[in-house]
Amino acid sequence: MKLVAKNVDKDGEGSVSLVPENTEDMWHVYNLISEGDCVSCSTIRKVQTESSTGSSSSYRVRTTLTISVESIDFDTQACVLRLKGRNIEENKYVKTGAYHTLDVEQNRKFTLKKPIWDSIALERVDMACDPTQHADIAAVVMQEGIAHICLITSNMTIVRAKIDQVIPRKRKGNVSQHEKGLNKFYESIMQGIIRHVNFDVVKCVILASPGFVRDQFMSYMIQQAIKSENKLILENKSKFMLVHASSGFKHSLREVLTDPAVISRISDTKAAGEVKALETFYTMLQIEPSKAFYGKKHVTAACEAQAVETLLISDKLFRCQDVALRKEYVALVEAVRESGGDVKIFSSMHISGEQLDQLTGIAAILRFPMPELEDDENDSEDSDEND
Repeated sequence: MKLVAKNVDKDGEGSVSLVPENTEDMWHVYNLISEGDCVSCSTIRKVQTESSTGSSSSYRVRTTLTISVESIDFDTQACVLRLKGRNIEENKYVKTGAYHTLDVEQNRKFTLKKPIWDSIALERVDMACDPTQHADIAAVVMQEGIAHICLITSNMTIVRAKIDQVIPRKRKGNVSQHEKGLNKFYESIMQGIIRHVNFDVVKCVILASPGFVRDQFMSYMIQQAIKSENKLILENKSKFMLVHASSGFKHSLREVLTDPAVISRISDTKAAGEVKALETFYTMLQIEPSKAFYGKKHVTAACEAQAVETLLISDKLFRCQDVALRKEYVALVEAVRESGGDVKIFSSMHISGEQLDQLTGIAAILRFPMPELEDDENDSEDSDEND
């Protein structure tokens, strides 16, 4: 997504101009626009004119309209968002108050004005416009003296760092200078990975090289991580994948990404964090049900006790027409984050999101058991039966 302009004041009022560039961006736009928002974009309108003789003719004109959104329809096949509402700004072709349907399409700029931009909406804009936020694969292509650290999104490859160092050649009877140079090179790559790879987002880090450079680097990095107690590297050790590449230059990524082993690993990374969280929730529900709850009432009660370790919430809930209810869900997300909890927002178009929607769209894994919530559930069931 391309951010053209952003004018949001400290009270959360204002507008954002965006250009969706792919299908994923259109999904973000669908989640951003709510009923009651104002949207401006160019559209084609049929205009009828009547001559002095009484004959009428019609022609089509392109004009920019601003409507107050009353209904939203997302055509996933054509990848078009159809917004219906009344025109709210003076226009020489369309009367103020007249109904019109605006089509928001890929590569067409639109401006969205909200009465209040809450933290979830602003977060979605930041996430959609920052490619590093949805680059769930990182790759380091290397050979002795040259390395490229890249982030791979569904649409592009971004080179975040290039490391180019001269390594002294091995000399008979004196290899210490060569090893020193190699260690310095490996240290630079390791620091580059720590600086540029967001392990909360990235699910797989490909280390690719000719020969044994990747294996030597991997063992160097693990040794250094153990020595310096670097939890970031040690906890994410399983995310590293070693594959062959013909060189340490960016173009060798093409052959790396066509490797069948890499393809299967990459396909498994999509929404893997959400899938894992949902699996953990179901397991907890079976083995320790007092630490796993779903439904707004129970999750809110757990949040008030600062007991939520992981909140699982569907993006469907933020599209609700009830503004007050949306505010409640936003406040819940903010409260969980403030108490140090992890929030996973599921896409209702993913299979994991569909599963969560069957559980009311909201669930939580707790830090500690809250059996009183189970009792509360039983009490409400008993009272329903008595009624």
